[in-house]
Amino acid sequence: MSMKRAGEYIRQPTGYRAFIPALLPPKPSVKFSSELQTLLSKADRALARLDGVVTVLPNPELFIAMYVKKEALLSSQIEGTHASLEGVLEFEADLTPKEDIDDIKEVVNYIKALDYGIEKLKTFPMSLRLIKEIHKILIKGTRGMHKTPGEFRRTQNWIGPPGASLNEATFVPPPPGMVLELMGNLEKFIHSKDNIPSLIKIALIHSQFETIHPFLDGNGRIGRLLITFYLYWMNILSKPLLYLSFYFKKNRAEYYDLLMKVRKEAVWEEWIRFFLKGIGEVSEEATNTARKIIKLKDDLITKLYENSISSIYAVKLIDLLFKIPLISTNDIIHKFNVSGVSANKLIKKFEKIGILKEMSGKQRYRKYLFTDYVEIIKRGTEI
Repeated sequence: MSMKRAGEYIRQPTGYRAFIPALLPPKPSVKFSSELQTLLSKADRALARLDGVVTVLPNPELFIAMYVKKEALLSSQIEGTHASLEGVLEFEADLTPKEDIDDIKEVVNYIKALDYGIEKLKTFPMSLRLIKEIHKILIKGTRGMHKTPGEFRRTQNWIGPPGASLNEATFVPPPPGMVLELMGNLEKFIHSKDNIPSLIKIALIHSQFETIHPFLDGNGRIGRLLITFYLYWMNILSKPLLYLSFYFKKNRAEYYDLLMKVRKEAVWEEWIRFFLKGIGEVSEEATNTARKIIKLKDDLITKLYENSISSIYAVKLIDLLFKIPLISTNDIIHKFNVSGVSANKLIKKFEKIGILKEMSGKQRYRKYLFTDYVEIIKRGTEI
């Protein structure tokens, strides 16, 4: 099979060689072996189960918001950030996180970009314009803010070890003059009516996007956001519940190696096999996590009963904790319209039976963490 099936390196006028990807879909087309068919079926079923479990979740929108934080953390960690779930929650609660604030901002921007994209896709199709808008949100106010946020690159970029020159690069994407045309072709492929299964198609789209590398910064994160956006846009997921970055982070070396191997050896089938395994694995993981959340809520109600904590505000606080897992007395005062004394008593009861843990270390304006919930959600995001 021709290596030009995925593209080829072409020497540029200034002497360096850049990779020019072939247009999608691959030619010859993807070979659907029995193994690939089986993996596709398993991935489809696992995604369907995940999408169905949301209907029985306590406060599904709140649960999804925590999943979005997890995906943001994982995708950012792949790029080398060192933020934690607790750090993001502290930042959102106006506490000073222990981690680098720049790392935290990158994760928070990812959350904003994902939320923005999902909202936009309710009324607008996938497009280059949307990709640029998302990139602008992702990069705003971060270390990449000077690298033309929301605009395709006008200069050559490259991938390699720190300090590597263009001629020493591991991979050189297409020259800037070709980026708009290649992204335009990718947009056409996204919208094309064909018989390629959606999960195969987004595997191809993600790889092609990473090969084009259209921005000066944030390409990995935008490329992973596209997976969630595409599955939502195609109505394969009714909610952004899939955090595929969990799989990519766990298999980071293989993830990058296979993207490069597609370029060098045109092994589209090998990449798709890896991608489908990830969809299946992460869907099962997310479904199991959802079930643990359902069980956690039931267990907490039982714990309240066993400890003779039976006020209506105690039950309401359980619900509120799934929305605000890092909470203060003032949150309870304002949400429930109760006195400070009543709010403090309620928090002390929850702290005594192990539902809440004080996090700020202050005497005043204390913050309490819903530890059991955060422990379930943060699996895989540990630094």
